[in-house]
Amino acid sequence: MKIVSNQQSQCDSGFRRILVFAAGLALSACAGSPLSPSSSASSSSSTAEGLLGLHAAAGGSQGLRELTLPEKKIISDAVGLSIKDPATAQFRWPQISAAEEGSVNYCGMVNAKSPYPAYNGWQAYIVEAAVSAGKVSSAVVGLIAGGKDVEIVRKMCKKYDLDPGTAG
Repeated sequence: MKIVSNQQSQCDSGFRRILVFAAGLALSACAGSPLSPSSSASSSSSTAEGLLGLHAAAGGSQGLRELTLPEKKIISDAVGLSIKDPATAQFRWPQISAAEEGSVNYCGMVNAKSPYPAYNGWQAYIVEAAVSAGKVSSAVVGLIAGGKDVEIVRKMCKKYDLDPGTAG
């Protein structure tokens, strides 16, 4: 039994190293991104102070809007690739940038089982969403984390003045 516990610890440690590396890579890739904090902003009506400690920022020049049901499906399908049993996931949906074209970063929260048990429960994520004619047409998860590593996503969201929403 001690061997299994030791292997679990080594696995968790290795996973954390990979996650930190991936986060660093994602952060460095975003440093040269054409997106600016004014291209996507946060709303004070959806804060995650309890879990993530983010504070809302002033809206950008393009404003914010609610996601449509088809857009939520696009984003939940993208996030679903990173969680276990996506059909039972519960999402919190902050507003998204009202950009008409291009790509925008979007932060949200999902209550789901993770492939890594320490991340089960509320997890913050950031996606890059492609917007065409004012609607999200595709989304790719940049980062998702729960547990102790939620701070990585919090910092990434904060960099773009985004707020992933409430966690409960």
